[in-house]
Amino acid sequence: MNLMMLSATLGERFYTAFFAERRYMLYLKGVGNTLLITVFALLLGIVIGLFVSLVRFTTKNKPGLRWAYHICQGYINLVRGTPVMVQILIFYNVIFSSSGIDPVFSAIACFGINSGAYVAEIFRAGIESVDSGQMEAARTLGLSYRTSMRSIVIPQAVKNILPTLGNEFISLLKETAIVGVISIVDITRASQLVSASSFDIFPPLMIISAIYLILVLGLSKMLNIFEKRMAGDNV
Repeated sequence: MNLMMLSATLGERFYTAFFAERRYMLYLKGVGNTLLITVFALLLGIVIGLFVSLVRFTTKNKPGLRWAYHICQGYINLVRGTPVMVQILIFYNVIFSSSGIDPVFSAIACFGINSGAYVAEIFRAGIESVDSGQMEAARTLGLSYRTSMRSIVIPQAVKNILPTLGNEFISLLKETAIVGVISIVDITRASQLVSASSFDIFPPLMIISAIYLILVLGLSKMLNIFEKRMAGDNV
């Protein structure tokens, strides 16, 4: 009897945390903002990471351009050496404080620049994993350095780094859980708002844990399918 009463009470708590007063709409808004920030931040990170990795790769052994290499290396060290929480507070409260820009844009810019430093290292490893003989063969055939990189080296590097890039996507999704500090209603912030209005913290935390788990498992499955198709296209 006590077990049945406990089960009923727990069910009521979860009902209150999700369905009462249409609180599920808050979770849906959180999921939307989380995915929006994650996707656009990753796209920005890929663009920045590819550019930084190419600059580092092409200027590493050129004395006249070492300054560019050191700037890129400094950017990577700065981003990787400071907490992302501090970075997002700087972006929101300092860089974009007087511009009236939507906090979501601040979050995308912050996480995009942050992700770019990690993606740069991923691309660097991918480029270095391509046999240097292929570049030499391409140059021997008369292809320019730029054409050789674009048509031969980078496509192979991208194929090699897909699993790691997928992991960066998943990590970025989970890292966005801190955007509530700049008043963005993401998944985690939604649980905090529901907890405050229902005076019950346990069900909202369990609900967002399930949401994050579903998103991560779904993304992992999609990435596995994409990797298999890429491998099949290259057989």
